[in-house]
Formats: sequence, structure tokens, C-alpha cells
Amino acid sequence: MTYPQQSIVRNDKQSGFTLLEVMLVLVIMGLAASAIVFSFGGQDRVEQVKKQSQRFEVVFNMASDFAVLNQQTLGLRIDAEKNTYHFLRLDDEQQWQLLEDDPTFARHELPEDFSLELSLDDLPWQTEDSLFDTEVFDEKLSVSNDGVEIGKEEDKKPEPPQVFILSSGDITPFSLLFSFKPSFGSEQPVYFRINGDDSIPLKREGPLDAP
Repeated sequence: MTYPQQSIVRNDKQSGFTLLEVMLVLVIMGLAASAIVFSFGGQDRVEQVKKQSQRFEVVFNMASDFAVLNQQTLGLRIDAEKNTYHFLRLDDEQQWQLLEDDPTFARHELPEDFSLELSLDDLPWQTEDSLFDTEVFDEKLSVSNDGVEIGKEEDKKPEPPQVFILSSGDITPFSLLFSFKPSFGSEQPVYFRINGDDSIPLKREGPLDAP
């Protein structure tokens, strides 16, 4: 049995799409994709700040375990201007040295538009077991001038830590704020906070509406 060619052409026209319809579908799909990317963009920032705070929490706990197991005094140095932190150890001569044996404790830099803000309270060196007895620090939390020589940049001693991690398991009470503050655009700031009391575990808060 044969069918008139005219009927076949008519059915093809009814089942097809016009160029305008195809373009309209593409535009709608493009807008939908843009909306999805935009909605997940902010969530990505939250996750990024969360992961940075989680990394710090894990590494700090590892440093505390290292101090107890090796019976060494460690320190944490925060550089807010460079958005970095790293760990140090107190050697047998009561001098602070970079903890370079394990890359886990090496200098870590936060991504662009991220920042660190350290707050200290109830410092443990105000007690009888003060680390000032070792003459490593003066009352202004600076390195003692004894034995300090002015020379090449690479010969300079590392800056002292702001947070102590003692071999007993005690730590300096501190609060460290992780922030994402976009330099441009419409993204909202993101905040996470790590709180440390006299000992681990640390406590993490966030995301916070404000610091």
C-alpha cells in the first residue's frame, strides 16, 4: 500500500520544531544553568571557608599530639597580613625553630579574599609555670634580645608564636576567625571561628552571620 506524498510532508511539518522554538529552548536552558551556577557559587565559598577551618583544626590537633608524644613545646604563629600560619618548636637551647620535618606543620597560606584574625585571652604565661622563666620572651611577647644578631634575611630568627602548645597537653586559650570577604561582586561574607580553651579538642563555629 502506498500513501500520497502530500500526507507524508504534512506529518513531517507537524512533528518538527521551528528555529524560533529551538532558540527559545536554548535561552531558557541557559538562564536555568546560570541560576544554578549562581546559587551554588555562594555555597562553594561556604564550603571553602569551612574546609580551611577544618584543616586548621586537624593540623592543630596533630601538633598537640606531636608535642605530647615527643615531650616538646610547640608554638603557632599567625601572620594576618599574609594570611598564613605555621608551627614552631622550642629547641634544647630555648630558641624557636621552624617545624620543618613534617610538611603538615609548614607555612600554609589561605586563598585570595580569605583572612585570619587571632584573638587571645587568659594567656597561660601569667601563671607560675610561665614560659618567661626560660627568658625566651619578655613581657611584651617579643623575642629576647640576648643572642639576636642582625644579618642576612635568611639568618634571622623566626618570629615567636602567639599560641603555645605545651608537652603537657595544655594550650594557650585563643580564638581564630576564618573569613571570606570578596573584594568585588555581590557575594556575601562568610565566617567560621575556631575556639581553643586550655586544651584540645578545639571547637568550631559556623557559618556565622557576623564575626
